[in-house]
This record gives sequence, structure tokens and C-alpha cells, in this order.
Amino acid sequence: MNYTEVKPGLKKNQGQTSKKPGLFSYYTRFKVLYLLSIPGIVYFLIFKYIPLTGSVMAFQDYSIFTGIWKSEWIGLANFRRMVEYADFWRIFKNTMAIGFYTLFFAFPIPILLALMMNELRNQVFKRFVQTAVYLPHFLSWVVVGGIVIEILNPTSGVVNYIVTLFGHEPIYFMGEDSYVRTIIVSSSVWRDAGWSTIIYLAAMSGINPDLYEAAQIDGASRWRQTFSITIPSILPTITILFLLQIGNFLDLGFERVFVFLNPLNNAHGDILDTYIYRVGLIQREYSYTTAIGLFKSVIGLILIVTANLFSKKTTGEGLY
Repeated sequence: MNYTEVKPGLKKNQGQTSKKPGLFSYYTRFKVLYLLSIPGIVYFLIFKYIPLTGSVMAFQDYSIFTGIWKSEWIGLANFRRMVEYADFWRIFKNTMAIGFYTLFFAFPIPILLALMMNELRNQVFKRFVQTAVYLPHFLSWVVVGGIVIEILNPTSGVVNYIVTLFGHEPIYFMGEDSYVRTIIVSSSVWRDAGWSTIIYLAAMSGINPDLYEAAQIDGASRWRQTFSITIPSILPTITILFLLQIGNFLDLGFERVFVFLNPLNNAHGDILDTYIYRVGLIQREYSYTTAIGLFKSVIGLILIVTANLFSKKTTGEGLY
């Protein structure tokens, strides 16, 4: 007759390490979530990761007739051509300037809009304002460009009508390169501020109302509640969006700038994206523009990794 020996004071199986579930059982447990993620994974594989193989064109004298695998390898010649081109650094400076202005001026505005709309108590008016600031996001840059150009028209534009009322001569805003950066950044704020505002409002809706009630009991004003409760609560969201903006610092978007460019303001408005379009698609310099695109990607990667490390050390928040 066999007996299982159990030490006094210990229950059976106590002290034994339970076997961890296998990888397959983990996937089985969350199979619905993984099935839902399949379309997104397929999208990124087809349109993001597979096209990365085309980056080898930056090191080739690419020909559409021989293809990627049979084109002649020329090493870093395209990169040397890029840095030796006199106008490249002017274009790079324009890109950096517009990117900095967008980050410095356009990024905080959705936060301010969200904080102001969060204080609105009339829900009907709040929804109206939210719709009004969000609606321009659905307009294409061609439409936005047409609206802005018409508003700034020197003969029939609203802005120049106000300028003439004060006794000044009409200003041809689109014909002076000193205004083009301001026009690009301002139009971006008008079009896209509502999109980020909704993200911040969603973050504010998740704040525990008990925090505000406790603050009111302690006699805190609305300003004090905003700076002590609202802003700290949405700080992780602000950090994530800021880091994503840093990653796209040089990726300003072709349509956003191209609709405002003309020969008179090209000196301060031409950026890397418009230069790539002009040289790559029109002049068919595929390898050269691929090198410029790879340069942009490397700079963006360095910026986002550096900003993420700095954010993790200072605020404890980051992308990864």
C-alpha cells in the first residue's frame, strides 16, 4: 500500500513551481485580438516593410529597364552628390525651419483649444465648436490652398481689404518669400488643430471626476484645477504626440507645401519633399531622390530615439 508522504505544515503541491502556459496557449487565449490585428499587420507588411527593399536604389545607378537586382552599384555616390549640391542645404534649411515653426507654434494650439473646450458647460455649444474646429481636417490641401490664396488675394482678398482700410497698400502675400513659411504653418494650424484637439478631449474625459470634486472642496479655482489636475493627467498623451511629431520633423508632406509654392516664393518655401518630387518624378532621378529619402528617414530615426530617451529620463513617459 503506497502513501504520499506530505511533510507536516505543508499542503500538497506547495513549493512546486506551476508550469507556465505555452506560447500557443497564450495566442489561443487572445485569438480574437490577434485576428482583429491581421488587416493592420498585412497593411504594414505590404505598404511599409516590403517597400523598404527599394532603399537599395540609393546605392545604385538605378534603371527601370534592369530593375533593382541588376542595376549598377555605385556606393555612396548619390549621397556625395546630395551634400555637394549647393541648393540642397538651402532646401534642408527651409525644411528644418518650417518643421521647427510647426513644432513650436502649431503643436501647443490643440492643447489650448482642448483645455478651453473642456471648460465649456453648454454641451450644445461645445459640440458646435468641436465640429467647427474639426471640420477643416476633411478638406484636401488643394481646397485649403485655394481658400487661403483667395483670402490673401491682393485685389479681392479679405486680408488685403482690412489692410487698405488702415490706409496701407495691398500686399501680395503669395509673391513675397518672407511670408510663405507663415502661410504654410498657419494653414496647417487651421486645418489640423481640430484632429489633435479631439485626442486631448478624449484623454480629459478619462480623468476621475472625484479629483475635481476634492479640489473644489479644498477651494481650488478652475485655473488651479487645470494646472494641478487636467494638465498632469493628459501629460502622457501630450508626450506621445510630441514624440510622434519629432519623428515626422522632416516629413512635412508634399501637398501641404506644394499648393503654396510659385517661382516668387520658392527660395524660402522649397522643402525636401517638393525637391524630391521635382527631381525624382519629373527628372526621373530615382536613385538620387531615394538617397535623399533615406537621409530623411535616418535623421527622423535619430531624432525620435534621442527625444524618447530624454523623455523617459525626465518624465518617465515614452513610446517604448
